[in-house]
Amino acid sequence: MNGSVPEAAAPMSVPEATAPLTVHRRLTQEEALRLGSDIQRRIGVKTSRQEPLARFTTMRVGGRADLFAEVHNLFELRALVRFARQRDVPLFILGRGSDLVISDGGVPGLVIHNRAQGARIDGERLIADSGLPMAKAATISKDAGLSGLEFGLAIPGTAGGAVWANAGAHEADVRSVLVSASVMRLDGSEVVLDPGGLALSYRHSILKDVEPGAPEVVTSATFRLEPADPGVIAERLDEIRRWRQAHQPLGMPSAGSVFRNPAQGPSAGELIDRLGLKGRRIGGASVSEKHANFIVNDQKGSASDVRRLTEEVQAIVRREHGMELQPEIVFAGDWSGWEPAA
Repeated sequence: MNGSVPEAAAPMSVPEATAPLTVHRRLTQEEALRLGSDIQRRIGVKTSRQEPLARFTTMRVGGRADLFAEVHNLFELRALVRFARQRDVPLFILGRGSDLVISDGGVPGLVIHNRAQGARIDGERLIADSGLPMAKAATISKDAGLSGLEFGLAIPGTAGGAVWANAGAHEADVRSVLVSASVMRLDGSEVVLDPGGLALSYRHSILKDVEPGAPEVVTSATFRLEPADPGVIAERLDEIRRWRQAHQPLGMPSAGSVFRNPAQGPSAGELIDRLGLKGRRIGGASVSEKHANFIVNDQKGSASDVRRLTEEVQAIVRREHGMELQPEIVFAGDWSGWEPAA
């Protein structure tokens, strides 16, 4: 979700797979055309209408955006966010599209694809624009002889999305290295929040609690690192690469880990694997044979296929283990026409 996404993701609240979702008004063609022209004239950013979003997500599913714009720096990001809020236009921030399943109905309002990827080293700190991929942040840090962000190589999203979700991997997470993040409030003002102010916890931040369509947007993040031998850091990065290649279905469209791990006991993947659910399929989506906590889109499935399979796995685990797995992936967009499997 995600730019400020989570891979996602985007800085929108995370509904449970079975919870009702807020649906915002769609833009008419005339409204989208007028807003797009205003954005081009006032901000200098090109827009498109009815842009297919599947290609911008790692799961490769999802419908169209009413209005779509791609930003390449923080000036454009801030300007577009303020523009949308001044006109009461529903807003969705899209980063690298991981940890995200966009509905077949698409996303109402304005979708901003955040590609603001500026970064600089200041002493033992990395200051990153929110659209910087975490994998790139890891390599920038390594080249500077700074350790602490190696786990970012395993995070397929952006710095903003990682802050939004307190993303983590390999026994580390954003909270452990974050100094602060700059966040645009709903009124257009910008504040700097530390991990306490962001209320970072396991795969969660206070930014997830904001109403969908009106996100608070991460613009940049500052990470605290430690000097280390670049060769030693490179070895650690190689270890992470090898582990991922051995344990995760990297060559197939997926959104990453589907469920959060329970606070105690076996991991989500172990619980699913014990029930023999690897290979279980609905439409073009199936539970990965390589890692049971991944759903892969291996036969050109739809967002509905992915969500129905997610809920089916969730229901089976509930019935057989008496545990309620909580989704880590975000089901975003307009799900008003969607119905769960009978």
